[in-house]
Amino acid sequence: MSRTSESAPSAQRLRRIEGRHNALVKDLRQSFAHAELTGEGDCAIEGVRIVEEAIRSGLRFRAIFFRESNQNHAERFLPQIGAHVETLLLPDKLFDSVVPSETPQGVAALVRLKEFSLEDLLERLPVGPILITAGLQDPGNLGTVLRSAEAFGSAGVLLGEGTVSPFNSKVIRASAGSAFRLPVVRAKSAGGLDEVCERLKAQAVRLIATSSHKGAPLDQANLSGRSAIVIGSEGAGISRSLAARTDDTIAIPHNPQVESLNAGIAASIVLYEAARQRRVAGPPRD
Repeated sequence: MSRTSESAPSAQRLRRIEGRHNALVKDLRQSFAHAELTGEGDCAIEGVRIVEEAIRSGLRFRAIFFRESNQNHAERFLPQIGAHVETLLLPDKLFDSVVPSETPQGVAALVRLKEFSLEDLLERLPVGPILITAGLQDPGNLGTVLRSAEAFGSAGVLLGEGTVSPFNSKVIRASAGSAFRLPVVRAKSAGGLDEVCERLKAQAVRLIATSSHKGAPLDQANLSGRSAIVIGSEGAGISRSLAARTDDTIAIPHNPQVESLNAGIAASIVLYEAARQRRVAGPPRD
């Protein structure tokens, strides 16, 4: 370590941790390993861009961790982090054993994500449609869905049973920070997807299923009103029981030689069309 780094104010804030059994290190490891929140309600994140997005999104930091050989990141991030945040320096071997990335960038953190409810999604329906994922298991696809949902003005995303955890590090990375800002609700916390569908219908929300080949062509569908769009799993699509609860089915016309579109791409196309229709229709009337 150079004299310059030793005397730097950011370096003076760092607390070196050698052991695997430190409580914060254990929380970071377990949150990454199980793709869930810690007992304190924090989410583990890693990577320079993702930590930057967490700061930009106004998330509350519990702790930030630096890999010893990437200690220079401390000069970049610590001036933006409150004095109450734990700032830890880990030996390379310990840091690498905790984070899931094969090529760690040398910074990770425990952050508190914003919490949302089904009511929050309903209140935002004038902004755009709710997107429902049913059994979406690929983390890259879900991350793409979250990113596109924010980009195209969705009210938020409702995660049905069987969908990959939104706290999965690959989901967060693929969302490019949208997971920090977009309202995301897990259906099981709201009584399950069947109950959620009934509550949506009671609020005059149209449930619209997506299909690879069946249904009204996307450009002929009405997506400008109060609606919830259902995206199925990569292989099986939407279950029959869920499809029976929907009001309409839409399909994205494409080359029939292509069996189906990637779920993330399909969601992005539908969300773009919904945003386009809302722009044409103008702001909702009271």
